[in-house]
Amino acid sequence: MAAFTLVEVLAALVLAAIILPVAMRGISLALAAADHAKRQVEAATFAETKLHELVLTNAWQEANLSGDFGEDVPDYTWKAEVGDWQEGTLRRLDVSVSWLARGATRSVTLSTLVRTESE
Repeated sequence: MAAFTLVEVLAALVLAAIILPVAMRGISLALAAADHAKRQVEAATFAETKLHELVLTNAWQEANLSGDFGEDVPDYTWKAEVGDWQEGTLRRLDVSVSWLARGATRSVTLSTLVRTESE
């Protein structure tokens, strides 16, 4: 009849005590990275939608270029900025979507060119 000795059991416990915290930390990091990636994809989708909305409705020419996405999406806010592109009729429109994660503000910015009326 084979059995484990006390030394073998203690060695197995020490090995488990060393490996388990490292494995749990790895799992925690993987979950945090997955959450961050998910949030970035969501923010990019919201930014793309808002960018298209501003261009199609010409709302990018208005003064108030910021807001949120309503009660359904309380974690994200957006802000748009219009800047000069080159001399002529093109302007650069940037839409940034921000959210708070782990005590820091994160954001995704998408840009496009919009045409102004020629002078």
